[in-house]
Amino acid sequence: MTSVRVRRVYEPPERGDGVRVLVDRLWPRGPAKDAARVDEWPKALTPSTELRRWYHADEGPFDEFRERYEAELTAPEAAGAVQRVRELAGAGPVTLLTASKQPELSHAEVLARLLSD
Repeated sequence: MTSVRVRRVYEPPERGDGVRVLVDRLWPRGPAKDAARVDEWPKALTPSTELRRWYHADEGPFDEFRERYEAELTAPEAAGAVQRVRELAGAGPVTLLTASKQPELSHAEVLARLLSD
């Protein structure tokens, strides 16, 4: 059984986090890299700039964003990164880190559900 959860990168690391994977394209403002304890940062897992801008401009609903993002994750480089994180999750807990103010409505949540299936 895979254990994948989503947390904000601003929250302090916890013992049960397992492998901590930053899933944002840019380093978040504020936390120092050593304090954030990020183990992996696969930028191929992040939504494209176009999709991110579309979603953050409030041009579309979350369900449509999710569909578009899932489609982007089928591209070869992204699919390889998904497989890598899936393998990590098969070996132990994985925490997906994001700077999003609403992680439950972010790409991190979409990715967590995909990895948990």
